[in-house]
Amino acid sequence: MLVTRYPSLRKDPSLRPTTRPQVDYKAFQLTSFHQGFYFGNKRKRENAVSKLGNRNCTPKKEEMEVFQSHRKSSSNNVIVSILPFYRSAPPLEVRLEDFEFFAMDRLRVLKGISDGLCRGKKPEEMEKLVEDLWKANMRHPQAVEEVNKDIISHFVLRLVYCRTEELRKWFLSMETTLFRHRFRLESSEAQRALMSEFKLPYKAVSNAEFESVKDKLSQVARSMGQNLAAADAIFYKVPFEEVPDLVSGRRVFIHKGHAYVAMNQVVSLVVTQFRSYISKALILTNRKWTSTIREQEKDRLTPIVEALCTSYLGPDYSQPQEFGEISIKDIDQVAKTSFPLCMRHLFEKVKEDHHLKHGGRMQLGLFLKGVGLKLDDALAFWKAEFAPKVSAERFDKEYAYNIRHNYGREGKRTDYTPYSCQKIISVTPGIGDHHGCPYRHFSEENLRAALVRMGVSSRAVEDVMDKVHNRHYQLACTLTFEAVHGSSCDAGINHPNQYFIDSQRVLQSKVNGVQFTLI
Repeated sequence: MLVTRYPSLRKDPSLRPTTRPQVDYKAFQLTSFHQGFYFGNKRKRENAVSKLGNRNCTPKKEEMEVFQSHRKSSSNNVIVSILPFYRSAPPLEVRLEDFEFFAMDRLRVLKGISDGLCRGKKPEEMEKLVEDLWKANMRHPQAVEEVNKDIISHFVLRLVYCRTEELRKWFLSMETTLFRHRFRLESSEAQRALMSEFKLPYKAVSNAEFESVKDKLSQVARSMGQNLAAADAIFYKVPFEEVPDLVSGRRVFIHKGHAYVAMNQVVSLVVTQFRSYISKALILTNRKWTSTIREQEKDRLTPIVEALCTSYLGPDYSQPQEFGEISIKDIDQVAKTSFPLCMRHLFEKVKEDHHLKHGGRMQLGLFLKGVGLKLDDALAFWKAEFAPKVSAERFDKEYAYNIRHNYGREGKRTDYTPYSCQKIISVTPGIGDHHGCPYRHFSEENLRAALVRMGVSSRAVEDVMDKVHNRHYQLACTLTFEAVHGSSCDAGINHPNQYFIDSQRVLQSKVNGVQFTLI
């Protein structure tokens, strides 16, 4: 892919680098290198033409064909599938805006899948969730552009998530889950074509062999509440270790070390191969990233790549929304009823210690700005809380500027955005710091005590701690919200200011006597 232009890095100012990179406006080609990536100087920018992503420019037919998936039916010669295997990066040019925004759209899909899995959704619920997520974020009016976006976004995120073992593990799991559900949506003809493209060394069981094991296959089918349609049944005989999920779930008949896999179960075969391929590709991509790409692209692509995995993808909370403004006289009450644990802890600490270090002041200060605390009230609040330890003169000299700066009244006049959950979780508080995510950074004893103080029941505390132990911190916060408010939050908590707004909605609905569910 040729990357041809530099966009504004992020809608969230808190995710932008402190200085804007000096962009080298040359076109770089992103191509496969032993299943990895490399960037090479393709040509000067004035000769580069953005062929992909430019809404006013249509790629030539021969260029499209590199990108399209050509799985055709032998009977009518039409394409039966557009599900790609992501074997090599596309040899087309991409605007840098699309490099970033395509990846963010796909990331919304993957994070939605992750949330669904963490919440224990049933297989049929996951099917619907994946379909809705894909439709909302990845669809395009032109089929070719949709395929382009699919492939480009995968390769960009492969570059983003290749950099650590933890990132690779998450990306591999989510991409495999996405592929599994998309494969199931394909027709039987398309699935067979996909199997052929993967060059799986398995052939359908002959009629004679099928008849010899038909009774056993029928027993397995009945155990799953299904019927064996012998007339059109197609089974593949494969080594049982190739389908561990089917074996562990007792969903296949095993004979002499081979599993008999029905056509409606071949997804397990394909997914195993897909997962193996992507896993190897991530390792190779990481090697290339570490050895060359990171340094070569340090002023241009590296800031985007390093920021994407912690990007906040939801609404902008830099300005108060539906509940308008709050005043100093209201803040104590709303802190008890509607602050998430991370902000409630900071609020209690500033009341107790009459001071917060810079990280805590930034995290709480921007949150208060987002919930509607005006600048004058913010100055008054911090000044009053610091008063026992900080004189008025020292406060005006050392602290007031930063508060005005957060509100866009000093310096670059940037309207800074409150921190998202991803950003708060990613920080590492030092000694004496109180910012960060309590679900990640608190000891188990302190977290349990904090949850009890919020009014979380003993049973709900155990549910929260279970999510914490599995490092699902945002889901732990979601369960806390539901326990405190007695209301479901299907969308999950992704931002402290979202927690506040949703809390206010629930409380307002209770005042009005309305049953309320957050979706």
